[in-house]
Amino acid sequence: MRFTTEQRLDDGVLEREFTLGDIPGILWTPASASAPVPLILLGHPPLGLRKMYPRLVTRARHAAADGFAAATIELPGSGDRLRWAAAEQARTDLRRALDAGEPVSDEIIDALILPLVDKAVPEWRAALDALLSLPEIGGPVGYSGGVISIGIRLAVVEPRIVAAGFFAGSFVPRAMFEEARQVTIPLHVLLQWEDEGNDRQAALDLFDAFGSKEKTLHANMGGHTGVPQFAGEDAARFFARHLR
Repeated sequence: MRFTTEQRLDDGVLEREFTLGDIPGILWTPASASAPVPLILLGHPPLGLRKMYPRLVTRARHAAADGFAAATIELPGSGDRLRWAAAEQARTDLRRALDAGEPVSDEIIDALILPLVDKAVPEWRAALDALLSLPEIGGPVGYSGGVISIGIRLAVVEPRIVAAGFFAGSFVPRAMFEEARQVTIPLHVLLQWEDEGNDRQAALDLFDAFGSKEKTLHANMGGHTGVPQFAGEDAARFFARHLR
């Protein structure tokens, strides 16, 4: 891990951009901490860190106010990272189906999500290795938001993640339902009831599939971008219970 920039935000949070090989990322740490702090990995959709930065930094500042570090990395094929043809074709097929008002087929969802999960999860784990080697970060670790299928895979294969907050707002391949049954960590799942891009019943079925003994579904009226402020406060309380 190599830090490339450093700045103090107006609330004192330290923001550092880094690279891990060819993977860009950002780390935020609280203004003052007398001991190594827990870490929240901030997931996001594959739209590029620069585009997602305003939302990410807001989430990171809330985490820092609760005494947690937060970090994120650029997803494969996003931002300035190299594209790969299969993912570009899957995105084209998805846009064509949505524009035509047609159902999104399992084949499109699989092509869009499964290769992304296979590429992204090892990178997240490598980033976690590097982040936990820093003296200011001591764990435990939570995962928050982003592509839910990436979160599911991480929750299954990464024992250092002890709690996860998922947003039921992205397409989920049928194969991921079997992996969801293997998830056992505490979960906080947010569902926007009128999410125009999300299959509500599939989201409910996925929640039912999770194997966790502690899992909470927070459903709110409104579309994909209409998440109420108090939903974030509920998620913060969830991480405070499990990371402190």
